[in-house]
Amino acid sequence: MKLIASDLDGTLLNEVGEVSSENAAAIKRAQQQGITFVVVSGRSHEYARKPLQDVGITCPVICFNGAAIYSEEGKLIKKSPLSKSIAEQVLSKVLEDNLYLEVFTNECPYSTSYERFTQVIIDIFQTANPTMDKKTILQFARKRFEEENVQVVNDFQEVIDNEEVEVYKMLAFSKQQEPLESIRATLAPMEGLITTSSASRNLEFNDPEAQKGIALSYFADHIGVEMADVMSLGDNFNDETMLKMAGLGVAMGNAEEEIKALADFTTKTNTDHGVAFAIEEMLNNHLQK
Repeated sequence: MKLIASDLDGTLLNEVGEVSSENAAAIKRAQQQGITFVVVSGRSHEYARKPLQDVGITCPVICFNGAAIYSEEGKLIKKSPLSKSIAEQVLSKVLEDNLYLEVFTNECPYSTSYERFTQVIIDIFQTANPTMDKKTILQFARKRFEEENVQVVNDFQEVIDNEEVEVYKMLAFSKQQEPLESIRATLAPMEGLITTSSASRNLEFNDPEAQKGIALSYFADHIGVEMADVMSLGDNFNDETMLKMAGLGVAMGNAEEEIKALADFTTKTNTDHGVAFAIEEMLNNHLQK
């Protein structure tokens, strides 16, 4: 393998949003052997880089599910924003069903309510980590709001109408599955839009070019690597395309069952340093398609 691509949340990051020392060591070992490591995440560029910088890792970043590709030096290589008309249709449908929405742009992510943002974070963490206390969860919510530089606005339409703003991703949350399924059924067939999810309670909306597999293929070609020489790691449905398109697709032990079924190999969970295990197995020639 010449290129390793990893998702962040639920994959490279543990339950407290950090890169373990084991994962960091395995990535650095691969880099020392001349293998390129790239993060492929639904996060924004800066928010994706932060946990890597904390453990001394610098690498290219594919963010917003593939809507923006950045070099290791932070230079924008390619972008695939949503069209304004499509963004407006997504906005209309999501707000019609009164779901919480975030709009990720070339400037920053936008929300219309810090209170609803906080409640969404609480719901997410309580579902994933039922034993985690509310005080700790609130600290994570505050940290994410600050580190991702989320800005509160009164009206998303003003954001979309701004000619200088490009919408890279829209993200909707709901505690109930019914409104999510309704929105997916309405918007999924729409031309110029791809709908996926990174967790059981959300929907993510991107331009069709902004899919992890497509962006990873573009990046691999950009650095002269064949997709047959790429290992990708992920845990959820927004990782599906890159797991299918990579020469070696690795699902996390905590991945959705459908994701495990389409992957070539299932590693350990994200809380048990599954990325490190897969990389070491690959480097030691124990992991092959």
